[in-house]
Amino acid sequence: MKLKPKRAKYLDADPAPLRAGEYQEKGDYHIHLNPNWPYLPVYLAKMDHARNFLARHAQGRKVIDLGAGEGVLVRRCQEELGLDIIGLDINYQSEVVVHGDILDLQYPDASFDIVTCLDVIEHMHFHQQEIALAQMFRILKPGGQLLVSVPNLAHFASRFTFLFLGKLLRTSTIDRHIGDRPAGEYVALLRAAGFEIRRRKGMFPTFPLISALTYFIPSKVVGLHRLYNALAGVPGWCFLNVFEAVKPAAE
Repeated sequence: MKLKPKRAKYLDADPAPLRAGEYQEKGDYHIHLNPNWPYLPVYLAKMDHARNFLARHAQGRKVIDLGAGEGVLVRRCQEELGLDIIGLDINYQSEVVVHGDILDLQYPDASFDIVTCLDVIEHMHFHQQEIALAQMFRILKPGGQLLVSVPNLAHFASRFTFLFLGKLLRTSTIDRHIGDRPAGEYVALLRAAGFEIRRRKGMFPTFPLISALTYFIPSKVVGLHRLYNALAGVPGWCFLNVFEAVKPAAE
């Protein structure tokens, strides 16, 4: 039986699809992937990692994907793995994604076994990131798992430009990633929220050659990214960090 999420009082009664924010401007761009999108190789690696994580841990468990966008991960895991998973997004609504706010989740405490949140909290102000993580902690069951990905402001190329030019190479424009941080600060935020970090994985070490190729021919270097991630995916050097964390079980 699929999970029936509690409908928040502020949700639209009309279940018609919602497209707001970047989805109103760009359309379903995670579904209709642009081969020239510079983030493409990292996106594909992140989604494969999330799918494989859920394949290992989510059978027979309740899962919610926060900031799910068009619900790409939700659909993939429902169709390929038969998982009990729903998505939630403030700018999108469909048959697999409910409209809701991560900062005010309308679910009871300990509602889910697994929470995923991929490339979302960097879009929030610093104080909101703490609220979001506290909400994730609250809706997880004791012993539940969190998979969260964030861009790393202190990636290799950013460190290089800061050393020689005195400026950081941001992971996006400041208006998009208003909460951009070095990944080490996310470590502290997760721990402050009560999570135990079990694994930290880096994706896309921003060395000069792979960075240039990714910018100019992203669809051609997907395989090269896999190699770089396997051989040189030191989290502190990487553009993206993926954390696997646990809400401690009650004593």
